[in-house]
Amino acid sequence: MDWKPDPRARLGFVALVLLVALRFCTARGDTHSLFYNFTVDPHPSPGELWCVVQGQVDGNFFLSYDCGGTKIQSTSPLGEEMKTTNTWETQTEPLRNIGDFLKGQLPDIIPEKHTARGPLTLQARMTCRCEEDGNISGCWQFGFNGEMCLRFDSENGHWTEVHSGGRRMKEKWEKDRAVTDFFKNVSMGDCQAWLQDFIVCWEKMLKTSASPTTVPRTVQPTAPTSNHITKIILGVLTGFIIISIVAWIIHKNRRQCSQEAPDRCSVGLRTQSLLGCFCSPAFTLKPRDQTLGIPSLSTSYDDTVAAPSRVSCHI
Repeated sequence: MDWKPDPRARLGFVALVLLVALRFCTARGDTHSLFYNFTVDPHPSPGELWCVVQGQVDGNFFLSYDCGGTKIQSTSPLGEEMKTTNTWETQTEPLRNIGDFLKGQLPDIIPEKHTARGPLTLQARMTCRCEEDGNISGCWQFGFNGEMCLRFDSENGHWTEVHSGGRRMKEKWEKDRAVTDFFKNVSMGDCQAWLQDFIVCWEKMLKTSASPTTVPRTVQPTAPTSNHITKIILGVLTGFIIISIVAWIIHKNRRQCSQEAPDRCSVGLRTQSLLGCFCSPAFTLKPRDQTLGIPSLSTSYDDTVAAPSRVSCHI
């Protein structure tokens, strides 16, 4: 497959994009990345796709694309948000070209030790990154059946063999300037431009989801009723305890008085006080001498003057 892009036009476009991306990253002050994972199966089973692309922004999947299709599908709310940008549709042609390019290169880069008995799929990951300090970078990773074999640094054009399975791939692509320019221009040009637009949507969603929801303040009802009820209960219990103690003391003193002077207690106990002596003193009066001018209180008493008798009850 012959791939001969115009290096002057592509490099001019890359320089412009890098300048804009550099200013963008520096202003944001955050690290962001955009990934595109390609899976190419030269001999797919019936009903399966020969090439599938999945896109991620900062590790979050947002798109899926069939290299033979005409539409890119969003796979998350982030993808739905990004579909509103002008950049969304511009991904279609570059992603399709990458899939076609990898499929065309596959027969020449199959590892030497691979046997035709088992299926072989090619995986490729394109990465563009904007660092916190404003530095921009891009790279590619290639592998077979899920094992990475080769890495390409888009900044310096350096190829690194990670596994022996990537030896043939490295030998072929390292010597092909058109292939090197193609990978470099896509990762440092198209990918960086897409990242710039997608991050605006991504950060907008993050701010929206992180902003606290305004909830009207709920007036907390005061609880005077519960406080009053508590006070009332405590007062009732205290009063009940005091009354019980007083009643017990009165009962005890009545029994003591009955045992010591039953006649006097039966006549002399008249009033009880809750704060002092509960058996107050009483007088038993007898009629005095008529000559004193004091009428008799009881006709059944003797005419002799009886000295007043005071009865005291002590607790």
